[in-house]
Parts: sequence; C-alpha cells; structure tokens
Amino acid sequence: MRSSDEPKTVQRPARVSLFVTCLVDLLFPEVGEATVLLLRDLGVPVDFPDAQTCCGQPALNSGFPDEARRTARTLLDAFEGAEAVVSPSGSCTAMVREHFPPLFQGTRDETRARDLAARTYELSEFLVDVLGVDRVAGSYAARVTYHDSCHGLRELHLSGQGRKLLAGIDGLELVEMARPEQCCGFGGTFSVRLPEMATAMADDKLEQASATGADVLVGGDTGCLMHLAGRASRKGIHLRPMHLAVLLAEARGLMLSGTVR
Repeated sequence: MRSSDEPKTVQRPARVSLFVTCLVDLLFPEVGEATVLLLRDLGVPVDFPDAQTCCGQPALNSGFPDEARRTARTLLDAFEGAEAVVSPSGSCTAMVREHFPPLFQGTRDETRARDLAARTYELSEFLVDVLGVDRVAGSYAARVTYHDSCHGLRELHLSGQGRKLLAGIDGLELVEMARPEQCCGFGGTFSVRLPEMATAMADDKLEQASATGADVLVGGDTGCLMHLAGRASRKGIHLRPMHLAVLLAEARGLMLSGTVR
C-alpha cells in the first residue's frame, strides 16, 4: 500500500464510488450532492454503494477496536471491487487509509483492508493528484480563508490541494489565517470528552478567521465545519463555514447556496 506522502501514480479511473461519511449522510447531504455533481461535471462517473455505513473511527478512538473492526468491515464489503473510492472527508479517508491496515492486521480481511486503503482518496487530493486538475473554472465573489483539518493535514499530508483549487476561481480572494494548521477543537470524540478545551480551541480558530476579514471559512471536513459553525452562531460571528466541495460546485454553477440547480 502506498503511504500518504508518496507521489500518486494512479491512472484516471473510469468510475469512482462515493464514500459519503456519517456526518454528510445525516447532517450535511449538500456536501455529498456537491461532490457527486463536481466529479460528474469533470467527466468522472460516480456510483453510491448503499450498503456503506460508518468507518468505525468513533469506536476506535474510544478504545473499542473489536467494535470498530466490525463496523469497518461493512465498508470492505460495500466497496469491494470499486476502482477508486472518493470521500469529502480527510478524517474518514485517513481512517480507511491509515488505520484499516493495522486494524485488520492478522485477520482474514487484512488483504482487503490494505487494498481498500490503497484505492481511497480525499476529494481535493483526488481532484489535484489523481485527475490532475490545475484549475476549477468558476466564479465566486468572496474573501475566503482556509482551515486545514487535523486528519487531512497530519495523516494524509494535505495542505496545498484545496488552496490550489480555490486559487483558480474568478473573484475569489484567498487570505491566510495566522495559524491555519491549528486544530479547531472538534477531533470527533475529543470534543465530547473535553468540551471546554474544544470550545476554547474553536473560539481561537474563529478569532483567527475573523481577523482576516473573510466572508467564508472553507474546509474539507464537515466535523470541523459543524463545530465552528456552532460556535460562530453562539458568538454572533458572521462568517460562513463552508465545505470545499460546496463552494466549488456553487462556483461552477452546479448549486445555488447549497441547493442543487
């Protein structure tokens, strides 16, 4: 299996399968819709294996590897034979790519876990590193700042892909926070176990974002965006947290304010 920081040598797949993730499925369906619309608009057919469930990350993070393995096995079954799997989540992609192989090591599914890990990509990574997209043509008049989610940055080593896609959009001004790599405090079960610390981290991130004068705070993980949106609402901060897929789809005229045209 390739490691996250090795150069991609994958040929353009004829079709991809969408790994939608729990938060997108239950709370942010527009992110899944935007991902599909964007990929299809770029000439990539997309299917959706409806047997997929949670990747098992919450159970693993909470110290229950057997339960995590049982849940994760549903993805091995759902994506069996998929040429490539794309997800609008660095966190869930990292779970599959970095944690499935050791989770299933020594089991009957070890080979399947390594195979799925090698075929799974985060959305911006897939667009830039696999499809070779240099510029997503479109227009979006706003000042935007970018949040690097922890799993995407530290486990998948993503930083430039999302910014590269945003930089090509007409009318969009990309401004950097003082510490864009700093965690927002969500961290899945981290925010449940340590809510006061998670809140303080979110507030600090929002202060950084607000200082840029940005209208929109873009990220590649719905967990981070949900956490930041909640705190922004409570603090009266007028900053729109927005998934990269939604912004790109809106910029290309595929969606209007999160609604499919």
